[in-house]
Order: sequence, then structure tokens, then C-alpha cells
Amino acid sequence: MSARHILAIDQGTTSSRAMMFDARLRIVASAQKEFPQHFPASGWVEHEPEDIWDTVLSTAREAMSRAGLTAQDIAGIGITNQRETTLIWDRRTGRAIHRAIVWQDRRTAAHCARLVEAGHEELVASRTGLRIDPYFSGTKIAWLLDNVPGARRRAEAGELAFGTIDSFLLWRLTGGKVHATDATNAARTMLFDIGRGAWDEELLALLHIPAALLPEVRDCAAHFGETAPELFGAPIAVRGIAGDQQAATVGQACFDPGMVKSTYGTGCFALLNTGGSPVRSGNKLLSTIAYQLDGRRTYALEGSIFIAGAAVQWLRDGLGIIEKASETGPLAEAADPAQDVYLVPAFVGLGAPHWDSAARGAMFGLTRGTGPREFARAALESVCYQTLDLIDAMHADWPGADKGKRAVLRVDGGMVASDWTMQRLADILDLPVDRPTVLETTALGAAYLAGLEAGLLPEPDRFADQWRLERRFSPAMAGSERKRRVAGWRDAVRRTLTKG
Repeated sequence: MSARHILAIDQGTTSSRAMMFDARLRIVASAQKEFPQHFPASGWVEHEPEDIWDTVLSTAREAMSRAGLTAQDIAGIGITNQRETTLIWDRRTGRAIHRAIVWQDRRTAAHCARLVEAGHEELVASRTGLRIDPYFSGTKIAWLLDNVPGARRRAEAGELAFGTIDSFLLWRLTGGKVHATDATNAARTMLFDIGRGAWDEELLALLHIPAALLPEVRDCAAHFGETAPELFGAPIAVRGIAGDQQAATVGQACFDPGMVKSTYGTGCFALLNTGGSPVRSGNKLLSTIAYQLDGRRTYALEGSIFIAGAAVQWLRDGLGIIEKASETGPLAEAADPAQDVYLVPAFVGLGAPHWDSAARGAMFGLTRGTGPREFARAALESVCYQTLDLIDAMHADWPGADKGKRAVLRVDGGMVASDWTMQRLADILDLPVDRPTVLETTALGAAYLAGLEAGLLPEPDRFADQWRLERRFSPAMAGSERKRRVAGWRDAVRRTLTKG
């Protein structure tokens, strides 16, 4: 094969990135652009679809230019994306009928509450592995159909298409020729039966969503079509798609049951590989598809934290305490150790294992001496404490998760560059934390899937052998100190929750 490079498109919540990898999965070029967030009402979060498309296209072209490569040098494109974010567009024009409703958005909380009150929780959980929550795409689709004039009529007539961000990008990249998604993104819609691997007619009827809206569901490594020639000078095959957290699971080579990874971006998402069978959680975790290859699904338990890096953004953009995220680690290290300040970052509710969409953020332990240093430490520690809640819930659901090599957390995402944060994470978890040499594991996973489909990269077990450790952070905090700090956190959470 003359084409020896993979282009990974990583479309995130606050920015779009493109990364060029060579045949040994080394990064040879990258480009990134942020785009605006829109907050039209309390608890509402939207993106302008054209901002997403423009930043994806421009960063992809920029990465190609920086690498000095043409379309003929690229064996395939891999796409990874912010999950659950919901779009509906016109099949004829490709234009969205409304801004994208972001995964963080809580506008459908009342709709979800009605579904719970009507007794539909067990149906949704048994089919999808999910909870009834505004987080997922299903009620977002229903909101768009009910609130955009003419949308429901047009959807029923087959004039409109629904997609998560991957589907929208695939549609645009292929010039409107392909309306498809992969199993991991489909599994986040609250409409997909993860056991059968198919859209569920009963759930569609429950939410009054026409099946004509839905994309075809394919493996994570598959031929998804070719880009329109005018975009990059010649067609490039799209060969891999996975939601961002599943792509990170692949990039971290968590292919063995019991392995756990946690990604720290805008939110934090921990996934535990549970093998070929879904595990029903007794602790409000999600059962989801980790990846699907050759028609075979591998499942995971997932814990979702809505606010991780977004807490640092709040310090920067909301409070003006810092100018850039890298300042938080040194500030936290210099904080007064005598002050026990806790931030419960429930800005858009609390995710697993609480699932309290009505909870709102709170600070505890403030004194006259509390300042930017203590705020920075509380923001970073909130991510560590929330991770502990997830890991504890995972171990309760699947006790085998803490045996042998599984008793390690593999981490990635922007926040893990902070040594202070990773050491505090190891201390709070009382667990080794492994940081890989390649931190961009989300893009790496997308690149691997595309390279696997292209025949450029090896099967998963051989790919796992290539995973490399950059640094292990081992617990160093005294047990009594850890116990005291964790108790303070749990008291703060109890005070924040709106339901028992």
C-alpha cells in the first residue's frame, strides 16, 4: 500500500482537532481550533453546526499541509466525536434545522422525569444499558421534532436525518452520500438495543421518533464511504468511527476484560471492559458498547462525570482566576493545606453514580483566607473525588475489576499532563495511575480503527503490545489523611444532592 498515513478527526465539545499519524502511529502533524459555546437558557448548551464543520474541515486541511501530504498519501480517515450531541438536518441541503443540542444540555429533564414516573426505566435499562436522562440523544431528538416548526411532519416524510456528530461529519465529508454511524455512538442514543445490535422499535414508539430519521449502524472499523473529491483534492476513504470515550478505550489498548481507562477532557469518563456480555449495574453506572469489530460487540461499564476540565474552564472564563489551564497545578500545590475546600461541580447536574439532573454546583469550607490557590486545588481535586466514586461503583458491580494488572487506572486527556493532579488522583484512589507516552489516545484510537480497516495496522492483541507507559503515579498519601479527605467530599456531595 502506497498510502501509509492515517488522518484522525477528533471532534470535541470545545474544539475540533485533526492529527496525522504514520504507519507506526506516531503523530506527524496536528491542528486544533476552538469554537463558541452557546447557552441560550439555564442548563441549555448548544453548538452551531457550521462551526463544527468549518473547524473540522480547516483543521484536517491544516494537518495535511503541515505534514506535507496529499490525499493519495492517506490510507483512511478515522472519526471520533463528542457523544450524545444531537443534530437533525435536511437531507437535500445538508443544513441543520436547529443548533446542535450538546450532551451537557439538560432541557429535556422534565420529559425524562415523566418517562420515569410512567414506569419506563426498566425497559430503557434492559434494552440500552442506559438510564433515562437528558444526557442521551433520544429526548433531544424528541425536543427538536416538537419545537422546530414542521420538523415532525418532515421527519415522517423522510426529508430529515438524525445523527450524532460523527454521522453529521460523515454526511458532509461524503457529500451527502452516506448516512451511517457506528455501534458505540448508536449505543448512546437511548434508542439502540445493545444486546441485539439494532434500533429498537418499542423505544422509538415511546419517544415518538420516526425510524426514517436514523442512520445505518456499522462496525467501528468499516468502510464508511469516501470523501467528496473537492474537499481534499481527491477522495479519501473513511474507515473508522467511534465515540470519543470508546476511541480512548481502544487507544489505551483496554482489550482485556477488567481493564479500566479514564479520560479527562471537558467531562471525565471511566470505562471498564466487561468482555462479550453486558453487565447490569446496581450502582447507577451505564452498560454500553466498548467497541464492535467484525460484527462482535465488546461491552463496558461506564461512569460519566459531566464536569472535569470544564471546572478549570470555569476558573478561567467564569471567575477570571487563571489565564490558562496550566496555571492550576502550581496554584493547587501552593494552596493552604489547613483549608479543606470542596467544589462539587454540579453545574449541569451530577452524573454517575448519582444521576441528579437538578443538582447544582456548590463550594464548601470557604473562609476569609480562601483564595485562588484553594479554588484551583478544589477544582482539580473534584475530578479525583468523582473518579473515586466511579471506581468504587465499578468494583461493586464487577468485583473482578480489582484483581492483578487490572488494579491500575490508565489515564488520558488534557488534564493528565498535570503531574500534581495525577499524583493527587493516585492518592485519592489509593491506586496506581498509568500515564501513556501518547496522551492523545482518543485520536489514537480513531486512527487505529481506520488503520485496522485499511490493513495498515495489526489486530488488537498485537496493537496492545505496543502500548507504552510514560509514568506511573503511585499512592503516597497516608491512609488516615485520605479517609478524612474522602469523608469531607462525600459530606459535600450529600449536601448538594436534591434527592436521596
